[in-house]
Amino acid sequence: MDAIHDAALLWTPDGWQADAGLAVADGRFGPLRRGEPTGSGGWLLPGIPNLHSHAFQRAMAGLAERQTDVRDSFWTWRETMYRIAARFDPDSLQAVAAQLYAEMLEAGYTTVCEFHYLHHASDGRPYADPAAMSQALIAAARETGIRLTLLPVLYMTGGFDGRPLSERQRRFGHDLDGFLRLVQDLRGQEDATLRVGVAFHSLRAVPPQALAAALAALPAGIPLHIHIAEQIGEVQDCLALRDARPVEWLLANAPVDARWTLVHATHLTAEETAGIARSGATVAICPTTEANLGDGLFPLRDYLDAGGAWGIGSDSHVSVSPVEELRWLEYGQRLHTRHRNIAVGAAGGSVGQTLLRGPLASATQATGQAPGALAPGLAADWIELDRQAPAFAGARPEDVVDRWLFAGNRPLVREVHVAGRRVVAEGRHRDAEAIASRYREAVQTLLAD
Repeated sequence: MDAIHDAALLWTPDGWQADAGLAVADGRFGPLRRGEPTGSGGWLLPGIPNLHSHAFQRAMAGLAERQTDVRDSFWTWRETMYRIAARFDPDSLQAVAAQLYAEMLEAGYTTVCEFHYLHHASDGRPYADPAAMSQALIAAARETGIRLTLLPVLYMTGGFDGRPLSERQRRFGHDLDGFLRLVQDLRGQEDATLRVGVAFHSLRAVPPQALAAALAALPAGIPLHIHIAEQIGEVQDCLALRDARPVEWLLANAPVDARWTLVHATHLTAEETAGIARSGATVAICPTTEANLGDGLFPLRDYLDAGGAWGIGSDSHVSVSPVEELRWLEYGQRLHTRHRNIAVGAAGGSVGQTLLRGPLASATQATGQAPGALAPGLAADWIELDRQAPAFAGARPEDVVDRWLFAGNRPLVREVHVAGRRVVAEGRHRDAEAIASRYREAVQTLLAD
């Protein structure tokens, strides 16, 4: 076991610990020890888990910002997304995902949950290797060094009424047997930084009988993610055809527990909010995407009061920054309530520290891996803040996290380590230039007329 870093400040669930030593063996932390009290070490925090990603959408960020309808919404944005999605193949997906994952690492994300439904060729036919698109994502993660929880998506119908997938959706679809084979094959590739879970695209895309059959067939303990209650239209359709709201229906008809991550869950009643918290499930909140799509605001204060587990995701990647996700999670609440400092404990305290603790506390159950804390036996993933940055001038331990999250837009992550290996130094990914070159070529081809 070798000492890796002397930390001037090291983040723990109880706050900062001064002069701590960080040791690593086989990609995991060993016991913490007393560091040299020189004050010259870094300010070290656990890496941030990104609980929701559609990697291919990085290539369309900024391309859906022209009005196509006076009632532009998620549903009109989806038309642009379908056009871009139809152009991807395994090579372009790997190039785009690698650029995205390098950007995530530079921003301080060290784990990504990839909600992956771009399975087949654009005409809906499987590739010779049915897992070719999944393999592209795995290759991108291994190339960049990010920890990956791959979530192949079950996508079967085009609406709550059971309509067939449209022509543009056919490349997303599986029958249940084919989907379970894909999951089994991918699980055979798991290693120290790769886990495979399952995503159900949404209640509108997975009929009740298929959901029950999939849950009965899947291994116990596998991470389960689902889009839910993102849009008012989705809630209205579910009420009309199932006589229940989406979260209400899910809680009543599925064994929702700590294995589950409910993505968005934006439109909730008080009973649904409390029900998710009681279930032990995690909510993946994606503030920049939810703002970009006009989804709505998650009821954060009520959910915190109920003791619910939550994390963040960058989803469509209009922003690739945990700082911006956490900042706008708080700012959205301030705009809605017209008050300040919403995300705090019952006794008050630091908004930044409350916001940091949420994603770290839910990291293990949502990812199926072991990130989230600088503690013995857990994944040796950490970030080092740039303590020389002007934003930190005169910083005290109690305000470091607040300054990181609320003191401007200059990147403040200096180094990033995953499984004990340094992947970012001086704010740059180790292979940033080569990855960016392939990304530019891929996107130019994807967007060519």
